[in-house]
Amino acid sequence: MTNTPATPVPFSRIKIRTGALLFCGDEVALIRRDRAGSTHYTPPGGNVEDGEDLVAALRRELAEELGLDTTAAEGGDLVWVVDQRVTRPGPTPPPRKLHLIYRFHITPDVRATLAEQELDELPDGSHEVGVIEWIDYRKTAELPVFPPIGPALAALPGPRAAITTAALDAVTDANYTWV
Repeated sequence: MTNTPATPVPFSRIKIRTGALLFCGDEVALIRRDRAGSTHYTPPGGNVEDGEDLVAALRRELAEELGLDTTAAEGGDLVWVVDQRVTRPGPTPPPRKLHLIYRFHITPDVRATLAEQELDELPDGSHEVGVIEWIDYRKTAELPVFPPIGPALAALPGPRAAITTAALDAVTDANYTWV
């Protein structure tokens, strides 16, 4: 017989999110989301569905959000993993989330075919609009990017630079405040 806690425990569930650093030259695609009182950026991507292959999830998310067929891109290597254990607003206990960040490179011709907005469906069926912005990667340390990869991204000597440390610092309540 198993005892189920009456109250779900924070971080007892693990979700996996795939995301992409999509470069066109020195610019990287980020989705800007404007919310009441805050703006933040996130790399294109999303949660892996139950039983879904990681690479398939990434391909699906990039097609949904940007209209990108990853066969038109170069790369696809996993560059960073970010472990998130952050309390957030809402009625359900927060999951622990592992962000898997991959890197791709595209040409200006491919970039010209990509979406400029991303619609994120909300629980009530409405949509939140995200704007796809192309930002010089060296300026990302100054931006509110989540997961907070901006400083590591801005520190790269170039968009194709080798990544020597795949695990970035964990994101916890001690070093991040949910906005």
